[in-house]
Amino acid sequence: MKRLQQDDCGFASALNAIGGKWKTLILWEVNIEPRRFGELRRLLPGISEKVLAQQLREMEADRLVRREVFPGAVQRVEYSVTEFGKTLNEAVTVLSTWGKEHQARLAAKGEGCGAIPAETETAVLG
Repeated sequence: MKRLQQDDCGFASALNAIGGKWKTLILWEVNIEPRRFGELRRLLPGISEKVLAQQLREMEADRLVRREVFPGAVQRVEYSVTEFGKTLNEAVTVLSTWGKEHQARLAAKGEGCGAIPAETETAVLG
């Protein structure tokens, strides 16, 4: 996701931190327990190595995720959520609740994912 230009209210900064297809899913997984890169690849089907590495670097720069390198013959790297990253749980939970309520309203109106709203359908189909 292209990074948004900073704004005065902080909304762009928040979206930059968790926006895009993968960041919330990555944050969820490393919040459950520390994860290795390969483990994250398996847990997130469809994500490429390049995108996962890029997202983890951005999240590390935003101090949401910690990258820890363990010494040894085979270098082991684990990613975990930082204390600052944990503060997002509350905000994401509220957003998730809103999304579920919004989905339910759309479903009740027959406007679920992919459906054409009645007023649009009438205008388009006549």
